[in-house]
Amino acid sequence: MVTRFSEARLPTPNGEFRVVVYRTGQEVGAGGTALGVGLEEHVAMVLGDVTGAPVLTRVHSSCFTGEVLGSQRCDCRAQLDSALERIGRESRGVLVYMVQEGRGIGLGNKVRAYQLQDEGHDTVDANLALGFEADLRSYDLAAGILRDLGVSSVRLMTNNPAKLSGLEQAGVKVDAQESHWVDASEHSAAYLAVKKTKLGHLI
Repeated sequence: MVTRFSEARLPTPNGEFRVVVYRTGQEVGAGGTALGVGLEEHVAMVLGDVTGAPVLTRVHSSCFTGEVLGSQRCDCRAQLDSALERIGRESRGVLVYMVQEGRGIGLGNKVRAYQLQDEGHDTVDANLALGFEADLRSYDLAAGILRDLGVSSVRLMTNNPAKLSGLEQAGVKVDAQESHWVDASEHSAAYLAVKKTKLGHLI
């Protein structure tokens, strides 16, 4: 399902990672990537020897608006930074960066959902109003990437029970779930509340 395409060292403020790019080998569908064009590519940020168990791991979905443009409507950039910092402190771990914008609906539809949120919908209802499920993400590719890296079990940084069960169903052994909340802003407080009340995110 996924093929290792390229890799190189990547010095960062949290240590010298190895960045590994994976390709699915097929053209993406509508909304499949942040830009919706080209081959689908996903990334693993690897620090230290991650073969074996248990490996501190974050499976993180892309957020162009938050991570690139600095949107405060979500906590995605803060979660990304926090995960890389934690891996850096332990000098061992993996962050799998999946291009699944807007919980899998794509950037354009995500911005359409923003408009619906401004009209009074919450983040779940906005996706449903556009004809999508609340969360369309899949974790099969992330599981394939972890297997390719030799990771046999993980300590998973997540609050999302669907991510936990999705990875386990895809064959990833989860030794522990580690809370990954970050501080809310005035713009993201409602978004985080819906994660807890409607999506069952753990505290």
